[in-house]
Amino acid sequence: MGALDEGHFDLELENTLNLGVEEDEPEIQAAVRVLLQGLGEDINREGIKKTPLRVAKALRHATTGYKRSTKDIIEGAIFPEAGLDNNRIGHAGGAGGLVIVRDLDLFSYCESCLLPFQVKCHVGYVPSGQRVVGLSKLSRVADVFAKRLQDPQRLADDMCSALQDSLKSAGIAVILQCHHIHFPALESMFLDSSTEGWIKVLVSSGSGVFEDEDANIWGELFSLLKFQSSIADKIQKRNSSNHWCPSQASALNKISSSVGKAHPPSMVSAVTSIIRSLGEDPLRKELACTPAHFLNWLMNFQNCNMDMKLNSFVCNKAGPQKSNGTPILSRQIHSELNLPFWSQCEHHLLPFHGVVHIGYSSAEGVHPIGKSLLQSIVHFYGFKLQVQERFTRQVAETVAPLLGGDVIVVAEASHMCMISRGIEKFGSSTATVAVLGHFSTDAKARALFLETLPSMNNY
Repeated sequence: MGALDEGHFDLELENTLNLGVEEDEPEIQAAVRVLLQGLGEDINREGIKKTPLRVAKALRHATTGYKRSTKDIIEGAIFPEAGLDNNRIGHAGGAGGLVIVRDLDLFSYCESCLLPFQVKCHVGYVPSGQRVVGLSKLSRVADVFAKRLQDPQRLADDMCSALQDSLKSAGIAVILQCHHIHFPALESMFLDSSTEGWIKVLVSSGSGVFEDEDANIWGELFSLLKFQSSIADKIQKRNSSNHWCPSQASALNKISSSVGKAHPPSMVSAVTSIIRSLGEDPLRKELACTPAHFLNWLMNFQNCNMDMKLNSFVCNKAGPQKSNGTPILSRQIHSELNLPFWSQCEHHLLPFHGVVHIGYSSAEGVHPIGKSLLQSIVHFYGFKLQVQERFTRQVAETVAPLLGGDVIVVAEASHMCMISRGIEKFGSSTATVAVLGHFSTDAKARALFLETLPSMNNY
């Protein structure tokens, strides 16, 4: 596990500075090394040697909003437009009405657990006083506030307030559709894998003519956004007691407390240092429990020596089967589809989540093994620091002896590192394939199985 005494973090930081590593966030890099050691990882292993630097760069990119001013963005792009004065009748005081920018894709980092969440943002305003703003600036303002540690409601309120202060419009409306990855725990997932991948919340904020949540103009806005009334009714009311972040859910807290083991002080100090380095105050009440919440998630991926437990579990559930050499198409092809998994990218310490599909052939009279065993194997390899290619191969190599040797495994996943770094490819997903036995040489058998897969979704 490495040395994790209370003074280790300060020593690690000092060593980082003395070694003259990159100037880009040495404090964050030092903190990440402490976290990796706390997970039982070798920080000099080739796959994670540069992880501290990659994490530091990703976090810095994700929190650039602390150093940017929305006032400069907006006030340099306000233009006069005839007909939008205060002396004429109409929503905009004249010829104008609602102005809406829809479907802005954003991401932010949850202030409660430090995991990224996705945002679909819609902004509307009613111009007044012959003032309109360049539409691209609405997107830029949204991005400024998203690139901070945030809560969905405060994110909407911050955007609304900044736009109203600068535009002096008749009203501003902000609607956010937010998706947060579910917060599974290793102990519970082996017992119940039915948990959905995402937790969703819909929030809004309004000023001026939008301040009354029951005003007719909200209905006009929903119509233009193509929102059905059932969707609009799901908007979370301000000051709602519902917990947005799954790290605050009572079920998770019960699981975490049942573990009965406090996190190492050095790891808590490391997370606190990261929060401070990003420009936040770790003592702010909303951030007081953030280090513990983040570590509750991270410690799911601890590099424990569980191989003996897995081998014992597998041996008790099923005996090895061997291929009889018969061509696959002469035998029945079985499949187990949509086995969910969660994992943590070892390159960026960001989650990826998706499903695994397993196909295999068996001779007549040989019964396929149970889905629960395959699901347990998937979870076993998911709850580690991983890359998707290795994860897919490990699942295939483990299930092959149990399934007769002829196996094809497909993993489909959505990676947070694809949205929360400079790439920002929203809606993208990744598929990886591993084949063993006859599947590796039989193209027709592979094609037959792949045709049975459900349509790829953004998991």
